[in-house]
Amino acid sequence: MQLDIFADSRDVMLRNDVLDALARRHIADSRQAWQRLADEYPGDDTLPALATLIGTLEEVETAGFTDHGALGAARRTLSEEVGPAAIRLFGQQAGREWLIPCWRKLAQRATSLAFRSDDSDNHAAPLWLIAGEWDAGIQAVARIESWRRMPAPLMWIAHAHYRADGLESTWPLLVELAWLSPRRFATLLADIADTALDALRKKFDTQFEGTGQTADLAWFPAWALIEKAALLPRIREAQPSLHTPPERAARLIAQILDLEKRGDQHELPERRRELRSLHAGLYGTYMKTR
Repeated sequence: MQLDIFADSRDVMLRNDVLDALARRHIADSRQAWQRLADEYPGDDTLPALATLIGTLEEVETAGFTDHGALGAARRTLSEEVGPAAIRLFGQQAGREWLIPCWRKLAQRATSLAFRSDDSDNHAAPLWLIAGEWDAGIQAVARIESWRRMPAPLMWIAHAHYRADGLESTWPLLVELAWLSPRRFATLLADIADTALDALRKKFDTQFEGTGQTADLAWFPAWALIEKAALLPRIREAQPSLHTPPERAARLIAQILDLEKRGDQHELPERRRELRSLHAGLYGTYMKTR
């Protein structure tokens, strides 16, 4: 029995016709190509996923959301149904790129919704970040009153600034986030995956004498200042937070570095004693460098 290559590959050709139309985001061509595939190969296992993406293109609703629940439902559909379908059909990278206009549209529709700390995911800012629209994300956070005192908005704007401007100028926001929410700080480090920052974090995890819990990361800015004194100008730019021991320690180390630079032996011993009273292990780390 001779294999007819062209006949056996017709399903591939029809499937590729649908994918090509979807990649062009042409609704009519996508639907027609899908129907041809369904007519000739009704058992094709990609039909449901293809139909999901076509349905997403056919969704013409552009009105702004009026409640957080509606946004939440749309966001879950995009992340739990449309996203997996796009990645399955196009592959990881191309699938994520195909989804960007979908996330952008969702963010635009969410613009008028106020931020709720107990429902933080349902806000325009994180959607802009998923879409890679860093400036729009920054602007969305800036409209949140007292955003600098809330973990989620602070994490979002730090992420956006990092993507837009790089690590150096983002340090003050990173420092404030570590003091305010070590858990969110850990999440952000994983999201941005900066090589230099990851190396510093790994060294911190190895050397810092803490509990071994995520909460230890509140001390990361103080430790980093000992490890890398060149960070002093950036860490000094961090705005006052909750005046917790980790924050006080970082500011105290900044003072100590200034006193050392000036050669001031009068106040230096007292500042060192203050540091030891805040965290003996951190003080020990500092003294090892002296």
